[in-house]
Amino acid sequence: MSSAADSAVPRALVYDAPGEPLEALSLRELPALTAPGPGQVQLRYLSSPINPSDINTVQGKYPIMPKLPGGVPGHEGVAEVTAVGPQVTGLSVGDWVVPLAPAQGTWRTAGTYAAADWHAVPRDIGLAAAATIVINPPTALAMLEIFVALQPGDTVAQNGATSAVGEAVIQIARARGIKTINVIRERPDMDAAVARLKGLGADLVTTEHKLKEDLKASGLPAPKLGFNCVGGSAAQAVTSVLADGGTLVTYGGMAMQPVTAGTAAMIFKDISFRGFWLTGRWAAAQGPEGRRKALDAIVALYRSGALTPPPLAPFPLATADDPEAWKRAFERVAAPHRGAKVVFDMRGGAEA
Repeated sequence: MSSAADSAVPRALVYDAPGEPLEALSLRELPALTAPGPGQVQLRYLSSPINPSDINTVQGKYPIMPKLPGGVPGHEGVAEVTAVGPQVTGLSVGDWVVPLAPAQGTWRTAGTYAAADWHAVPRDIGLAAAATIVINPPTALAMLEIFVALQPGDTVAQNGATSAVGEAVIQIARARGIKTINVIRERPDMDAAVARLKGLGADLVTTEHKLKEDLKASGLPAPKLGFNCVGGSAAQAVTSVLADGGTLVTYGGMAMQPVTAGTAAMIFKDISFRGFWLTGRWAAAQGPEGRRKALDAIVALYRSGALTPPPLAPFPLATADDPEAWKRAFERVAAPHRGAKVVFDMRGGAEA
C-alpha cells in the first residue's frame, strides 16, 4: 500500500493542443505531490482505460475536455487512496475509488483531487471491473431503463454487440428476463465471437446482412428498443427490425457515418430516434447521488455474478526497455476486432 510519503515523481500523458493521440500526447513528469488539503485526497492510479470518448477528447471533438495547454486526458480509471486531507469523510487510505465527474485526467500515475469527485468501490469486484465501471456498464443500465418500459420476454436489438457496452447490455438484459438480438461485423474469429456472446446470455447473434432472416427464424418478437453505437447501414439494419412504435437510441458513432433510416420506418412504423450521452446530459440529470447509486447498482450486479467485466489488454506507460510503451496501447486500440479493453496499467504492466 502506498502512503503520503511515496517519493515517486508522478507522470502523465499530456497534450497542449488537440490532435491525433500518437502525435499530440507526450509522457511527462508532473510536479511532486504535496499533502492533500481540506476536502482533498491523494490517489495512486492502478488502471485507466482508453475509451472512444478519451480519443475524441484528445482530438478536440468531445464537449468535455481538460484545460489546455498541459491537459491530461482520461475520463475513467481506478485508483487507490494514499492520503486523506482534513474534512474528508467516507474515504480512507487504501480505498479503491473511481471518478464521479468526467475529465479528471486519469492517464497519470498519481494526483490530488477533490474527494467529492470520487466514489469508493469494493476490491472484491476485481481490478478489471473497477477500472471499467464508470462508463460502459452504467450506459447499458441506463439505456435499458429510461427509454422504454421493458418487461420480461421483451427483446432489444443492438449493433456493436462485442463492445463493452454491448456485452453489458446482454448480461443486464439476461438478468431481467429480456432477450437480446445482437449484430456484429464479420471477422476471422466469427465462431469465437458468437460463442463468447452466447456465453454471456445473447439470444441471437447475427450480422447486418442476415439480421432479418435470422430474426424471423429465431421466433423472437420484434424488438421495442434498439441501440446503435456504429451508425450508417448498421444503424439502419437495427431500425429495420424494430416493432411499430419502437425506439432507436444512438450512443456512439464508430463508423463515423450519419444515422439514416428509411422513410417507411418513420411513417408507417412511427420509429422514434433518441440519443444518449452518459457523461453529459445523463450525469447532469442524475447529480452526484444519482451517479453514486448507479455505480452501486453495477457493483451489486458484479457481486451477484450477473455481470462480468470485459477482458483487459494492459499496457504500461513506459518501461526501461520501451520509454514510449504507451504508444503500443494506441496501436492495439487501432487494431480491428481487438477482443479486449485496452487499459494503461499504472502498476508497471503486471497482468490485470
